[in-house]
Amino acid sequence: MLHDLTALEQGDAVRRGEVSPLELVEHYAGRLDRVGAFVTTTHDLAREHARRLTTRLTAEGRPTDAGPLWGVPTGIKDLHPTAGVRTTFGSAAYDDFIPDVSDDLVLTVEAAGMPSLGKTSTPEFGSPCYTEPDVAPPAVTPWDTGRTAGGSSGGAAAAVAAGLLPLAPGSDGGGSIRIPASCCGLVGLKPSRGRISGAPRYGDPVGLATAGTLARTVRDAAALLDVLAGRRVGDPFWAPAPSGPFLDACDRLPGRLRVARFIAPVIADVEVHGSSVTAWQRASRLLESLGHDVEDVPVPIPPEAVADFETCWAVLTALSAAPPGREDRLRPLTRWLGERGHAVSGPEFGLAIGRLRQHAAAALAALAPYDVVLTPTLAMPPVAVGALRDDADPARDFDRQKAFTPWTSAWNVTGMPAVSLPLHWTDDGLPVGVMLAARPAEEELLLSVAAQVETAAPWAHRRPAGW
Repeated sequence: MLHDLTALEQGDAVRRGEVSPLELVEHYAGRLDRVGAFVTTTHDLAREHARRLTTRLTAEGRPTDAGPLWGVPTGIKDLHPTAGVRTTFGSAAYDDFIPDVSDDLVLTVEAAGMPSLGKTSTPEFGSPCYTEPDVAPPAVTPWDTGRTAGGSSGGAAAAVAAGLLPLAPGSDGGGSIRIPASCCGLVGLKPSRGRISGAPRYGDPVGLATAGTLARTVRDAAALLDVLAGRRVGDPFWAPAPSGPFLDACDRLPGRLRVARFIAPVIADVEVHGSSVTAWQRASRLLESLGHDVEDVPVPIPPEAVADFETCWAVLTALSAAPPGREDRLRPLTRWLGERGHAVSGPEFGLAIGRLRQHAAAALAALAPYDVVLTPTLAMPPVAVGALRDDADPARDFDRQKAFTPWTSAWNVTGMPAVSLPLHWTDDGLPVGVMLAARPAEEELLLSVAAQVETAAPWAHRRPAGW
């Protein structure tokens, strides 16, 4: 079946003329969404785009500047405005919103020759780490459809893990790519701050959030990063250009690395589930067997950073306002966080951002001697749908989210690239990710070691039920 192929294999099949972009779109459009992956499907628009690509392929061949994913379908997270397509931001307050223009990520994906099959599901404004929006069914992991796909890129992860898309972009402000990657058994790559432009909206003045990639293999994730990466005039942050395509980094051995590791939770006092401990320990032994030096280090970010992060998170939520007259459609968690954000004064917000910068600088200095950092991705396997959500007590909801994700947001604070790799499965078949982070702008090294790990302990052969 076509969906058994990796995204790069599908792109290569298009290049060789073995399958057309339209045939790929038709194949994926015919697959049934049993995992709450999509809020809105755009099959007709995808067919129209794929038909243009197929006509070009037949008449003139592939464009000379076409990348390896040209002709491969994908989806767009429902946080990205898409011209003429309902974009809800995961909120009932925007359930009928149709933008007039697309943002840069959408335009970049289209220009790369990747038809979009629809808007992948996200929680309201991308804030929670579970994907249970009021505008769509919950996004669930195909490994157990009673359990969450994670969030906020839960729809994208569910789609890729269930074979509904070959790969997909996501976004990550506190773990929103790596969390669903762990829940769904995928590679989830959050790049460095500034690697992918936030143009034209620049909606995050703190610098926590970035777009990134979700895929079944490291090489697919790297290829999509090659599509998305790039600086725009006016970007407030940017990463220096890589030495070449990120995909090429996957074919280079990383050399002998110093690996720092820690397992103590950063943002919550929580007992780490045995499966997460086992995954972390096995990853440590695997890295040692590959010739790397693994060393225990103290947690590089102090507990007082949590309050500063929460202040910034609350203000960012307050910036995501409902249209006038629709405030009552917001979820209790969003209203609670928004109220916290509105209570923060301008000077308090500025001081919180400044302290986060100081915490980040101290962490980067402490970790500078090391090439990569190893932690678990999550404190436990994917939980049941509804287990984190608490509409009656949003504060409890927020605390549960922190207990589920006590490491991921650290690398949003520092701006370091980080990747979740599906290296472990529980006895009952649930995926458990481990996370590697590298110095800022060192995605090439991170991808090189991630690809080395994948070669030593491959996972792409695993298929959930119903694949």
